[in-house]
Amino acid sequence: MSKKAEIALTAAEQLLWNAKAKVRVLLNLWDEGEGKNKVNQGKLTKLIARTNETKKTYEPILKELEESGAIAYLREKGRTQVELTAKGKEVLAAGLKSQDSLFEFDGSQMGARLGNALLKWMRHEDGATGVGVETGKGDVGAIASYEDFMSVALDVYDSLNRDYNLDDLVPIYRMRRAIGERVGRSQFNEWLLEMQANDIFQLMAGETQDITPDKREDSIAIPGGALRYYAKRLNS
Repeated sequence: MSKKAEIALTAAEQLLWNAKAKVRVLLNLWDEGEGKNKVNQGKLTKLIARTNETKKTYEPILKELEESGAIAYLREKGRTQVELTAKGKEVLAAGLKSQDSLFEFDGSQMGARLGNALLKWMRHEDGATGVGVETGKGDVGAIASYEDFMSVALDVYDSLNRDYNLDDLVPIYRMRRAIGERVGRSQFNEWLLEMQANDIFQLMAGETQDITPDKREDSIAIPGGALRYYAKRLNS
């Protein structure tokens, strides 16, 4: 084999490794961040690095994923978290499902934890059909724009308000859970605040006797740090 052919083969192998690595990173991130879709950066590095691999091994992969919008870095309170975005879920789904995908497990990367993560993903996808709005499992696709989010959020608001007689005060945590994994947590926050800025929703504190830590976490903090628990549709 000529030197040129060896170089071409090495380049092809590197391309294949990169494609597999991206899917493994996204699958690990989805599995560890399920429900919140974000993981501490240090923990993610430990999950994805295999024998003889280091943090530097994955720096180009993480950079490509960030630049493509598949992941986002959130820096707050002195720590960095990595978030799987709505686009990242699309990339992961395409990488796992496509018949043309370069991704497959090999002996060096198929451990019980990652195998179970794949099973969990498959069961999640299988269970995402025909389930009602309240569970948030009826996802029909990732929400990729503010306009799409606004349409979905209004539909979810109206459904919850009507079906549960909420008297035009819909808990934000119920909206977040109904929309589910179609949008990342930080993107949900950003777009819901934008809807308030555009006078579509008023976000309110309200009475919170039944609030629990998980409901509080799934509510929203406005600029300044105050929590808002309810959304009220304006001009409805």
